[in-house]
Amino acid sequence: MDKNWAELTPEEKRTKRFEEFLKLPDIEFNSPEAKELYQKRQKRIADAYRVEIPDRVPVSLPVENFPAYYAGTDFKTVMYNYDELYRAWRKFLDDFEMDSIASPGLVMQGRVYDLLDYHGYHWPGHGLSDNAPGYQYNEGEYMMADEYDALIKNPSDFWMRTYMPRIFGLFEPLKQLQSLTDIWEAPSLYFMPFMAPEFKDMLHRLDEIGDELAKWTQIVGRFSIEAMQAGVPAGMGGALAKAPFDILGDTLRGTRGIMMDVMEQPDKLLEAIDVITEITISNLISAINKSNGLMAFFVLHKGADGFLSAKQFEKFYWHSLRKLMLALINEGIIPMMFAEGSYDTRIETCNEFKKGEVAWLFDKTDMSHAKEVLGDTCCISGNLPTSLVATGTVEEVKDYCRKLIEICAPGGGYILTGGASIHTGKPENLVAIMEAAKEYGVYR
Repeated sequence: MDKNWAELTPEEKRTKRFEEFLKLPDIEFNSPEAKELYQKRQKRIADAYRVEIPDRVPVSLPVENFPAYYAGTDFKTVMYNYDELYRAWRKFLDDFEMDSIASPGLVMQGRVYDLLDYHGYHWPGHGLSDNAPGYQYNEGEYMMADEYDALIKNPSDFWMRTYMPRIFGLFEPLKQLQSLTDIWEAPSLYFMPFMAPEFKDMLHRLDEIGDELAKWTQIVGRFSIEAMQAGVPAGMGGALAKAPFDILGDTLRGTRGIMMDVMEQPDKLLEAIDVITEITISNLISAINKSNGLMAFFVLHKGADGFLSAKQFEKFYWHSLRKLMLALINEGIIPMMFAEGSYDTRIETCNEFKKGEVAWLFDKTDMSHAKEVLGDTCCISGNLPTSLVATGTVEEVKDYCRKLIEICAPGGGYILTGGASIHTGKPENLVAIMEAAKEYGVYR
């Protein structure tokens, strides 16, 4: 008799999530060979994350918007033209060998961002030139230094009536609303602001956003099924995540603001971090469970070497991030920590987890150091330089991959990939990465 989920150990929960991940999708594969390839690739990836020895080192090709340029179009076009988005990613799928593929769903939906009037990014034609190959975060103080109490007291209300009108032009009218907790009797009075033209326009644009997302979802879903039918799985299922300090520092206060808060109002900052941590734990677990996912992909920013002292890192960054990671691990979810920049001075502090509980993707961290400190317990990946993949020779790329494999692959738990992803570059270098894995990364 199966135990109730709450009665399972974290290890048992993680095992069940891997079982779900390794299930064959209910589709008709293009051929028996495609079905076999899909199974082998899924197991290869799963073995690496479990810090076990697969048949060979798995590869995650370090590409972002590269398929668009490889297909002769550009980022701006595929943001707005979903038929072109499909065509580009389909060509990439047909022309390259890979162990998994990044979904075209990672490409921004241009019309949706237009309708939202989103201030948090610049993208081609909106703060960037039309030929820009990607988007750029537009950091700002979307929460003021004196607004911590409002955030702490009622985070949802702060988000709806303060943060959202500042970051989305579409939601500017929300500033006129009272708190939702004011709805108790005579509720129609609460909705008086909806008589205003700006509210009617907001609702009309939300309806357009729904229609646009339906078109985009159909195209992305079609491609995802066709990739699986061809024997290529998607990446690990899960959700995007941030450290609580980064949610405050990236999303709300900005780098300058939060660094000032570390010095000028540390207690208030810590109180807000605690609130954000609890909300993030609940939201992440709920989202991952809905999709039967396995992983939470953390994009780590202000914990990198040089942002905070060792004491500040422990106090403001790691304490809350560790709590969040432990809550996920308890649910059988693997935190995948994308350590942007260098984490050479951090990984000893972060090395306290059991085998297979946590995975790391490194940008510029010394991989010899990472293997020495984390290699027995964590899957590690990354550090293949984007500049090399984009501009180097085939021989240079293969040699760098060989060295990474020699350092990181022994004992399993290693994925060959980049520290970041390319938008443009040499197609032959992506082929070289796969060739290196097959030539140097086979376990005997």
